[in-house]
Amino acid sequence: MPEQQETPPEARRPLATRDTRLARRLTEALLRTPVTPDQISVASVGFAAVGALALLAAPASPWLFLVAAACVQLRLLCNLLDGMVAVEGGRGGPLGGLYNEVPDRIADSLFIVALGYAAGAGLLGWLGALLAALTAYIRALGGSLGLPQDFRGPLAKPHRMALLTGACVLALIEAQFHAGGYALFVAASAIAIGSAATCVTRLRAIAGELEGAARD
Repeated sequence: MPEQQETPPEARRPLATRDTRLARRLTEALLRTPVTPDQISVASVGFAAVGALALLAAPASPWLFLVAAACVQLRLLCNLLDGMVAVEGGRGGPLGGLYNEVPDRIADSLFIVALGYAAGAGLLGWLGALLAALTAYIRALGGSLGLPQDFRGPLAKPHRMALLTGACVLALIEAQFHAGGYALFVAASAIAIGSAATCVTRLRAIAGELEGAARD
C-alpha cells in the first residue's frame, strides 16, 4: 500500500470554509466511501468542463449561465474536499501533490477561456488563463525556493471564481433585458488584469523575502 503523503500546512491555501459544519459533514460522508482525494480532484475538472460548455452555449440559452455558476461552485467544493479527505481524513497518497495542482490548472483554464469566448473576446480569455496559471507557477516557485507558498491576491483562485460566478448571474439578468456581453467582458478583463497584478505582488513578496534572508 503506498505511503500516505500529507500536504504540509504551509502549502495549503488558508480557507475559512474548512471549519464549517457542512464541510466537515461532507468530509465525514466521503470518508465512509472508497473515494480518494485524487478522484475528487479529477471530478473538479469534470465540473469545469461541463461549466465551460454551459458558458459557451449560454449567450444563446441564458439559463445555462446558472449551470455554469453552479459548476464553478462545485469545482471549488471539490477543491475544498480533496484536501480535507487527504489531510484531515488521512487518505493522502504519493501523487497527491500532482493531483492537487494539475487539475486546478486545467479547470481554471477551461473556465477562463470559455469566459473569453462567451464574452466575444477569445484572446482575452486565453490571456486571462495564461496569467492565472502564472500566478500558480509563481506561488509554487516560492515554495521551491524554501519559502512558504504565497496565496495572496489581489485576484487569487477563490477571487477569480467568485468573480466568474457573479458575472454569470449578472449575465443572466442582462439577458432578461436583451442587453448582453457587458458582465462577461468586464469579468474577463478583470481576471486578466487582476491575475497580472497578483503575479507582480507575489513576485515582489518572494524577492523581498529572499533579500531579507540574504541580509540575515
